[in-house]
Parts: sequence; structure tokens; C-alpha cells
Amino acid sequence: MPQSHPGAEPPAAGRPAGKPGGGPAGPPAAAQPEEAEVLRHLLRSPGYLKLLGFCALIGVPVSLAAFWFLVALHKVEHALWTDIPEALGHDTPPWWWPLPLLLLAGTVVGLVAKHLRGGGGHVPASGLHTGGATSAALPGVVIAALACLPFGAVLGPEGPLIALGGGLAVLFRNLAQVPATAQSTALMGAAGAAAAVAAIFGNPLVAAVLLIEVAGVGGPQLFAVMLPALLSSGVGSLVFTGLGRWTGLATGNLSVHHGGPLPRLDAADVVWAVVIAGALAVALHPVLAGARAIAGYVAARPFVRTVLCALGAAACACLYALITGRSPGEVALSGQATLATLAADPHAWGVGALLAVLLFKGVAYALCLGSLRGGPVFPALFLGAVAGVLLAPLPGLGAVPAMAAGLAAAAAATLRLPVSSVVLVVLLLGSAAMMPVVILAVVVAFVVTELLPVAPGAPAAP
Repeated sequence: MPQSHPGAEPPAAGRPAGKPGGGPAGPPAAAQPEEAEVLRHLLRSPGYLKLLGFCALIGVPVSLAAFWFLVALHKVEHALWTDIPEALGHDTPPWWWPLPLLLLAGTVVGLVAKHLRGGGGHVPASGLHTGGATSAALPGVVIAALACLPFGAVLGPEGPLIALGGGLAVLFRNLAQVPATAQSTALMGAAGAAAAVAAIFGNPLVAAVLLIEVAGVGGPQLFAVMLPALLSSGVGSLVFTGLGRWTGLATGNLSVHHGGPLPRLDAADVVWAVVIAGALAVALHPVLAGARAIAGYVAARPFVRTVLCALGAAACACLYALITGRSPGEVALSGQATLATLAADPHAWGVGALLAVLLFKGVAYALCLGSLRGGPVFPALFLGAVAGVLLAPLPGLGAVPAMAAGLAAAAAATLRLPVSSVVLVVLLLGSAAMMPVVILAVVVAFVVTELLPVAPGAPAAP
């Protein structure tokens, strides 16, 4: 989508630079159409309208694939961490349980990273990506995700879902013999990713906003990407809702429900939200920087070092279980299910358990970000919620505002997508009552994160 117009004529020689009366200089209106006219021209073009309709159709098969993918992850995780331990006579998984599971996960992901095209997807330490969606990378993405996410990797499914949705959209585009251009590939990838991600966040709006910010576009391009992504994610949400009711199967969703009504905010909540946001941004900075350094370390010898990092994450979960007597699954896995139980009954966690899970899950998170395959969002949200619960007893601070500030700050510091972080946390809380705290925490955490020293970037997948 052009943003400049090379065919426009420059002002004639000797023409006044400014408007009559000393106004600022500017190109003639006819030489450079306004952005609104560019958008109208784009929406009138048959090619873009056809692409928009194709994105709506793509939302159906992509959502079907994403639904069964999430069902498979949910079923395998439940079997590995609940059914099999109970069949062996354990109420919760024993302390050593993560070791064999993450050893297997590291082995499979290491082999995928070394031998399969695309390396199983982007290294999660490099953040979320929509670019480079290819159908050839799909087998590696699916195998790596199924091998590590249910087996205890401290990562979420959003990264593989973005790769899965984008790759499937491009695959269907090729099967339909739609002309392939750089623009159509980018739009197809964004639309397919939005359709896949909409389900895991429980709302198509979150998926659309997230994909818009991840794509990093502006001006007319913002609307050009937003419309297919929003339309496709809306269709995908309808498909997910219908499939879930029809089949009775669960894919899991990210939600935070509180037992009582939300409290009113006061001045202390706002002040403490600023403190919590700044502190969390500073605390998460070495975790994310360490993850990028680990990614560089793993890239030199992907198989052996991926296995070593997976075993390191397993050791963190084992040590946590030995020290606290709690389930190692609270450190292993994404934290999606544990976040819901923490929000429902935060008093069930002692101060020692909260400190231990912050320490051990933070280290395991960095190891998995730099070596395995997944997304960074869910564990970061869990760590933010734990920090909020731990700091809730501060004078004048309530549990709900503290958790809201922790969630918002962790999301902004990890994703570095401020609008997406606000929308995601407000929808997770299920109410706009905490929106002032959420927005303030997001802005503070985002600014602090941007001002901290920049760590070397993580290498992308081959």
C-alpha cells in the first residue's frame, strides 16, 4: 500500500513555499491525496474486496484447525499432569514428574529445530511475530508445540497459534490459486493468525488489536490489516463457540474471575499501581534479557543445548515442589489454569509459596523462552498476578487493584504492546472498573521497559 506518490509534480520554481499569509509550507492537495482518499481508493479496489472476502472464508478452516489443536493440547496436558499421576496413586504430580516430561520435550524440540524447515517456529524470546508465514513450516510448528507445551514448557500457545493460523491461511491461498503478492501474503498471515488467536484469549477484539500492534503498521495500512484480521477473528470466534457447544470439548481459555464485586479505586490504589508497574518492569527486564542470551547460546548447538535448557526448567519445578510441598505444575506449564485458581482464592497461597513460585517460575520462564517453542504471554500474566497478590497487603492497596496492576505491568513489559495489554487485561478482569489502574500500570511499565538498556535480540528460527 503506497504511502508516497512518486508521480506527483514538485512545486514550480519561484512558487511561494508557504500558504498566503505566512502559513506553513505543504504540498498541493492534488499532488498528494489525503489518507482518507487513499483508504477510499483501497476499499473500492476489486482486489482488496476479494481479499477481504477470502479472509472471511479463511476464518472457518483456520478456526477449525486451531480448535482441534487446542483441544489436543488441553487433553494431553490433563492426561500427563492429572490422569496419569492419579492412576499411579498421587493426588498431585510427584516432585520428580517434570524431569522425564521436559527431557522428552527438549529432545523433540531440539530435533525439530535442527532438522525441520522453519525450526518449529520463532524462538519465543524474540517476541510475537506475524511475518514470514509459510505452509512449509507448519509440520515443525505443530510437532514442536505438541511436544513441549503439554509436557511442562513454561510457555503459552499463542506463538504456535499465530504461526499455525498464518501458515494455514497462506496454504489455503495457494490451494485456491489466489495471486501471491507481498501484500496478500502479509494480509493473509495476519488474518489467519487473528482467527487462530481469537479463541485462546476468548475474544476476537483482543486478537485483532494484538495482531495490529504486532504487525506494526500505521496510516492506511493500519485499516488495511485491521479489517481482514477483525473480520476473520470474528468468524473464527463464532466457529469456536459453536464447536465448543456442539462437541462439549474444552480448549481452555484465559480468564480471571473474582468471588465478589470489584472494589472502588482510591488514591492509594493508583499510587501503588505506579510503584508495582515500575518494579515489575525492572524485575522482568533481566528475565527477558536472559532469555535472549539463552536463545543465542542455544542457536550454536540447538539439539544439545535445547535439551539442557529443558532439563534446567524441569529442575526449577522439582526444587519448587521439594521446598514448598506443592505441585511442580505450578512452576511448569504456562500458568493458565493456575492463574484462575490463584485469582479465585489468593489466600490459599502463603508468602513463602508466592516468593518461591516467582523465583523458580521466573528462571524456568527464561530458560523456556530461549530454547523451546511457544508464546510469552501466559507465564508473564501469571507472574504479574502473583506479584500483585504478594504486594496486596501494602497499606491502602486491595487485592483486586494489585492483581490488575501486576497483570497489566507484566503484559506491557513482556509484549511491549500497550494497547493490546490494556484490552487483554480489562477483558480478563471482566469489568472496566479497574481500567484506570490498568492503563496507568501499562503506560508506566512500557515507558520503564523502553528506557532500560536494550539487550541483544534473540535469533529467529532458521
